[in-house]
Amino acid sequence: MGFLRRATGAIAFGLALAVAAPPVWACTDFAPHSPSRWSIARTAFAPVLLTPCGRPFFSLGVNAVDGGTLSVSRSPRAYRWQRFAKSLPAWAAAARRRLARWDFNTAGAWSLPPDEIRMPSTPELELGRWLNIVWTDPFDPALVPKLDRAAAEAIAPYRGDPLRIGYFSDNEIGWWNGPLFTADMTFPPDNHTKRRLIALLRAHYNNDWHAFGRDFVPAPGTTNFADLLRSRSAPHLRPGGQGISVIRRWTFIVARQYYRLMRDALHQADPGALYLGDRLPIYYDPDAVRAMAPYVDAISVNYNVDAADGWIAPYFFSGLKRLSGGKPVLITEWFCAAKQNRSGNLDRTGDPHDKAHARISNNRNRTGHLMTVATQAERALAAGRAARLLAAQPDVIGVHWFQYADEPPGGRPDGEDYDFGLVDDSDRPYRGLVHALAASNRWALARLGRERAASYAGAGNVLPQAAIDPTEESLADWPKAASLIVMTPAPGEVDFGDVYLTWDRGGLNLATISMDYYDPDLLGHISPFPRSEAFRIALGIDAGGGARRIELRVVPTRVVRTATHEEKLSFAVETCRYAVTDQCDAVPGAVARYFGTALDQPRVILKAFIPWSALGRSGPPPQQALRLALGITAFYRSRWMSLDGAPPRPAMAHPETWRRFALGPPVAADFAGPRLAGVAHSAD
Repeated sequence: MGFLRRATGAIAFGLALAVAAPPVWACTDFAPHSPSRWSIARTAFAPVLLTPCGRPFFSLGVNAVDGGTLSVSRSPRAYRWQRFAKSLPAWAAAARRRLARWDFNTAGAWSLPPDEIRMPSTPELELGRWLNIVWTDPFDPALVPKLDRAAAEAIAPYRGDPLRIGYFSDNEIGWWNGPLFTADMTFPPDNHTKRRLIALLRAHYNNDWHAFGRDFVPAPGTTNFADLLRSRSAPHLRPGGQGISVIRRWTFIVARQYYRLMRDALHQADPGALYLGDRLPIYYDPDAVRAMAPYVDAISVNYNVDAADGWIAPYFFSGLKRLSGGKPVLITEWFCAAKQNRSGNLDRTGDPHDKAHARISNNRNRTGHLMTVATQAERALAAGRAARLLAAQPDVIGVHWFQYADEPPGGRPDGEDYDFGLVDDSDRPYRGLVHALAASNRWALARLGRERAASYAGAGNVLPQAAIDPTEESLADWPKAASLIVMTPAPGEVDFGDVYLTWDRGGLNLATISMDYYDPDLLGHISPFPRSEAFRIALGIDAGGGARRIELRVVPTRVVRTATHEEKLSFAVETCRYAVTDQCDAVPGAVARYFGTALDQPRVILKAFIPWSALGRSGPPPQQALRLALGITAFYRSRWMSLDGAPPRPAMAHPETWRRFALGPPVAADFAGPRLAGVAHSAD
């Protein structure tokens, strides 16, 4: 998503902002001629960000603290500082005092420069986008001097300023592995990156073209690797093959080159600043995270709250930790909007705003795929809870809200139109929201340097009873903490989702919040879609009526718009009796609802209901227990995870190994994790 463009309570750590202007920093070396290097240290509990004077600092930031100066919106109602202050410095001073009262201490991306906003800052430089590094030729040797010059120019206004914490090299590159592979395959044969890719394919397949053909359908006219180098057409994955493994290797190689180049250029331009990565887009590619870990000082990632009650799915951060070896994490953008708002925002997403997104975002122009609730009271509650859960993640060194003011009513030039602001377009704060976030900020600051991990006990071997509406597009009615099933990923992989299971008098309820990227171009136009390549949840259940094997299949579908004949991607869920073939026999009485997003935010979110009758029973088993196997396989069979750590298909074939689960007592839908005291339920 991102932005379109060209403390009080922390005094114990020496970093409070005074509400009087100009602000007074207890850290005395925030001065023009003092040391300027920020650093990150590891305590007994977690990594911690340190100021130039070595004091702990938890970065509580707000994006786009700019007075409207960086927005290119032409809307007459767009937020502009000229409507509220006599000068930009006067507006900045007022905004700084406000943020201090709400216990924010950092100006996040797309804010005024540190010498204007006079707060610790994290500038976003757009270096890769300016030079179009990722999507052209990142291995071209001529790129290095160009990047060095661009970095020096972009950093010049910030270099050596002790208020600049570090830099983001870009915003939301994404590392979409399918589009990256396809784009690089279409480059001319003299492209350095294309030559590297063909060399990788030669090595991976030992120069055996027939082995390559078992994983890929070659483009017409290509009969060997030399043809593949000359061709401007990309091959397609062959269903049932293992081509995704070499595509993943290629993603790692290109990502490693990008982060190495950026690290070197930024350190040369400003040796005292941290390199904070590129603000991953509410999704992360596991191979890109592995590649970046040696080169970034912190992994920066944007986040879309997982449910309207403020739930944060634990798999997301546990996966980052394992992939990066415990690298610090900075939440660089998160948000919650409400349909009830004073700016007239419609809470809809617009058209793609850059070339990278244009490759993968053909399904936008729709409402609600970024977290949106009904009222400002619900917004305050959800945001306050989510803020604490984000700050409670043990490797997180900061949490930045998107954004200071509501987006322009009617939308930015790219069409994005959300009530994301702490203030509306008339500069009036949303009181309930800022009170809730201030309380969460104080909670986070009070735990700086202490253990603050969120606790997710999970279901253990007991499935809680809960009444769930399987047709509603929400998980807010779900007791997520009590029903969380601990999964084991394949060797060398990490969890890519969470699974929740409950029961009621009618049957079993399953939900997942998972993260997986599907590229519609990798397989080409195949009809019907091969179910072997779908995102699949395999369930083995014995409730006393014999072993039953059921599979949920997330299948991409294409819808043609009549007016423009534009293809739009969506997903459907099939509930099938488990079989080794692609034949999907419907399960009578089963209900499944998919409401995850598609391309630009690859979240697989669904809920399903399996009636007891499908398990050979008229009601719950009399012994109040069942045996269960569970496995999830990603698109293209790229990775898997399961209940017992065995590949899903073999586990389904051995009911004697399925784990016993008791059916537990009723559990109400609740919020797990640190609770928010004293949330203001104001409607404004």
